[in-house]
Amino acid sequence: MSAIQDHPLRYKLANELHARPFPTLNAPCRAVYIAWRIPQDQVGVDTAAELEHLYDLLDRFGAPHPQPGATHFTCQIGRDTLKWEQHAEFVTYTMFLPQVSTRAFDPADLDVFPEDWLEAAPGQRVTSAMIRVENMPSDEQMISQIYEWFLPETVAANYVLDRTCVVATDFRIAANGHQNMAVFVAPETGARRVGRVVQRLCEIETYKCMSMLGYFRVKAISRELGALETDAGRLMGHLRSDRDDAAETLQALLELSGDVERLIADTSFRFGATSAYESIVQQRIKILREERFHGRQTFSEFMTRRYDPAMRTVNHSESRLQSLAERVGRAAQLLRTKVEVARSAQNQALLESMDRRADLALRLQETVEGLSVVAISYYAVSLAGYLVYPLATPLGVSKGVVLAVLTPVVVLGVWAMVRRIKAKMH
Repeated sequence: MSAIQDHPLRYKLANELHARPFPTLNAPCRAVYIAWRIPQDQVGVDTAAELEHLYDLLDRFGAPHPQPGATHFTCQIGRDTLKWEQHAEFVTYTMFLPQVSTRAFDPADLDVFPEDWLEAAPGQRVTSAMIRVENMPSDEQMISQIYEWFLPETVAANYVLDRTCVVATDFRIAANGHQNMAVFVAPETGARRVGRVVQRLCEIETYKCMSMLGYFRVKAISRELGALETDAGRLMGHLRSDRDDAAETLQALLELSGDVERLIADTSFRFGATSAYESIVQQRIKILREERFHGRQTFSEFMTRRYDPAMRTVNHSESRLQSLAERVGRAAQLLRTKVEVARSAQNQALLESMDRRADLALRLQETVEGLSVVAISYYAVSLAGYLVYPLATPLGVSKGVVLAVLTPVVVLGVWAMVRRIKAKMH
């Protein structure tokens, strides 16, 4: 049996579906999560600075390094578990700590990451969270703790995954500088399911923040976009006027089109990323299979009221920008047509003027031809007279009679010669 030749990416294609495994967590425990955004000029590039930052943390605890080219890595650091993930625009660190602290969401939990190491991060923190995982108490105790830990006005709490867990957060940055989240776990819930819930909460928070970057990008360009739309409307008004500055208007439209295309190029990546992140947020919430917990709003309701309007604003601004580009393009095409029609009319008038001048030139030429026949005939008659005059006396004819006889003959001959030459030239 001959060996089967494998595609060089066969194993990578299969293993990619199993990448980034979920953590395995037993309640009670807690997690500290940090996401740094990679500088935009390094997006999509495995930066040496980021890897060195990871290696620095691992070396401090004598932990092994990930394999070259790895985008995720999990290792044990003492009693704690570190999970590192590298994405296109951001990198995340999650430290899972056993048991829970006496003080809920204690800022001291961040001490698992050395302070100088945090300060040396090659990027900017986009979000961070503290997640507290406890065994599920009675509903009254859970409600009491949720109201103690989170703002009642904005807290979202719901059952997830067939009521095996209750998750709660107010999506606010608390006094400890982090987003606080709570997970209450039913006794029969497995460690893998707990890990999936915690991972989903981290992903929802991260992708929510990353997608909101698109909203603030829209706010930054809103004034410029409005000015471009105003200019476009003013220039398009010239299409219906009888002004003679169509060429200048066309040049202004082309410059406006350049500005619009530049703005599209500057925002296309952000808008595309925002759309992808929004889809991930909605998908991660959906797979939690939410059920209402004692009348509190669910994550979906929170997103519908506060998050979805921002995403619709981004989508609307992207549509406005694309529509503006299409409108300017159509206006430029129409104006080009208008300019070409005007130039065609000018060319037609020029051709008619040239025809008139050619007709006048032809008439002048015919007049000159008539005069030239007369002039040539005059000299020809004189020359012929010199030839015939000696014969006039023997014949008893006067010179006047000779000239009278010669003139019609010579004129007719000259005219015939000029016509023949003209015919050959044409």
